[in-house]
Amino acid sequence: MPKAGVLFIVATPIGNVGDISARACETLSSVSIVLAEDTRHSSGLLKRLGIKADLHSYHQHNEEARTDWALERLKMGEDLALISDAGTPLLSDPGYRLVQGAHDNGIRVEPIPGASSIMAALSVAGLPSDRFFFEGFLPSKSGSRKARLGELRSFPHTLIFLESPHRVLACIEDMLAIFGENRVAVVARELTKLHETVYKQNLAELHKWMLSDPNQVRGEFVILVSGAEPEEATQKDVDGLLEILLADLSAKKAATVAAQITGKKKNQLYQRILELNK
Repeated sequence: MPKAGVLFIVATPIGNVGDISARACETLSSVSIVLAEDTRHSSGLLKRLGIKADLHSYHQHNEEARTDWALERLKMGEDLALISDAGTPLLSDPGYRLVQGAHDNGIRVEPIPGASSIMAALSVAGLPSDRFFFEGFLPSKSGSRKARLGELRSFPHTLIFLESPHRVLACIEDMLAIFGENRVAVVARELTKLHETVYKQNLAELHKWMLSDPNQVRGEFVILVSGAEPEEATQKDVDGLLEILLADLSAKKAATVAAQITGKKKNQLYQRILELNK
């Protein structure tokens, strides 16, 4: 039985073709088959790069059948590459079934990293990036979209969404309704392309800006929203927490733990403990 091939997951440019890596070009030139979401789009990219490849479609409508076919080719010893229309495959694009199938069959899967609109937007947003949540596309209908945004309203970390041009304004309006006008957000539009725009403002001002310029609702969008601020604990809540902690901890340790939980300053909490003890 021949040695199995390798499945390469290859990132392609999200706009500027200069963002393709040398390793990605080398990989796409060497594999037996390139699986592409849209062969017409990808053939143009490969032609610009001077790469000749055996290109086959792999999209949501043929994913199940094409996965079995691709796995058989891999088992026969052929190397395959998977690309999406733009950016890193599997991020809101087909490919999960193929990667899962490769792992289930002991076939090596190798990433060829590169461009990602999600990471590009996060890097220039000026929002906390130590922790974030990628939601992807929200539901298309306003009621379902608002319901999902309601579930995310109190999430404390940066939220990342993708949106299409014909829904982006309605999406911002629903965010304004659910998150409130003061929540800071960023619209990253047409990243790495000619009309790239990154605009940061609270949701109320961002909404006005998009309404004032029809050009700002065209193209491909990444929307980032700042996480919710922690709810301010009442003094009664804090005192109750301190009393529970003091049952097992020293005053100093209780103040430290309470500061971590409430976000309040440790020295203020320590002074409050002294007041309670009096």
